[in-house]
Amino acid sequence: MLAVVNVVLPVFAIMAAGWFCGHIGLLGEDSSQALNGFVYYVALPVFFFLSIARVPVDQVLDWPFLAAYGGGALIVAVLAGIIGRLFFHLRLGEGSLHAMSAIFANTGYMGIPLLFVAYGEAGLLPAVISSIVNGALVMALVTILIEVAAHAGSGFLAILRRAAAGVLRSPLIIAALLGAAVSALELELPVALVTFCELLGATAGPAALFAIGLFMVGKKLRHGLGEVLWVTLLKLILQPLVTWWLAYEVLALQPTWAASAVILSALPTGALTFVLAQRYELYIQRATSVILVSTVLSLVTLSALLLVIGVG
Repeated sequence: MLAVVNVVLPVFAIMAAGWFCGHIGLLGEDSSQALNGFVYYVALPVFFFLSIARVPVDQVLDWPFLAAYGGGALIVAVLAGIIGRLFFHLRLGEGSLHAMSAIFANTGYMGIPLLFVAYGEAGLLPAVISSIVNGALVMALVTILIEVAAHAGSGFLAILRRAAAGVLRSPLIIAALLGAAVSALELELPVALVTFCELLGATAGPAALFAIGLFMVGKKLRHGLGEVLWVTLLKLILQPLVTWWLAYEVLALQPTWAASAVILSALPTGALTFVLAQRYELYIQRATSVILVSTVLSLVTLSALLLVIGVG
């Protein structure tokens, strides 16, 4: 429990600090948008580039782990998308962010320290791989769906052309591709560049969390509460259950990797969901509420999961 508190509490505290600064009038909602722009266009691309460039391609392509973690996310995302359309009447753009909120775990800011506490150095690689999957794959797919939705009504080729252009203009996708190229070519980055990326990239998580707090000023959590609780249930309960089944029963992963896949899938929704939602001005308040509610409730769910797995 203490290990979970030590990881979750700082995340919640940064959001609370942002809310407090907005509540007392020190910073306004414009500051939230400015911070979000900094994260999306500057800090996060640098973080993605360095994270991907540092990991050899053959280590990222651990197919059994990817099948367990990614398979659990895919199953839950499809279910979330169907329910979002049928019961919450969400269009493609909002529905994509609804599904993303149900599977996009806070693997970078919470997963890495939590798995390091649980398994030491052995837990770092699964956390890094899952962060790359989230950042390079999930965000890319959601961006594609949002771009397609934005250009609906045009002809098929026009939709395809505009969606492709929108995705290729994304700084996150560009950074991920550059990082993958550096990794594949086994290039050694200059020390100064690595230090620059480390310093700038480290600001992405705190800045995004602080921006969430600023955005929440004057907003009511009761808005869309049923949908928020449903998505939180998918994130904290169903995704780890499906991943558990895949990791232990179907794929029979090595114990540390199986446990890591389940723990990572059980993390609360990551702040980058808010970053993407605010970037496209879609689903912002509900995504923010899911991040906040799932972070608070994960104190209980993660502690219970670690006890069941036998960590600590």
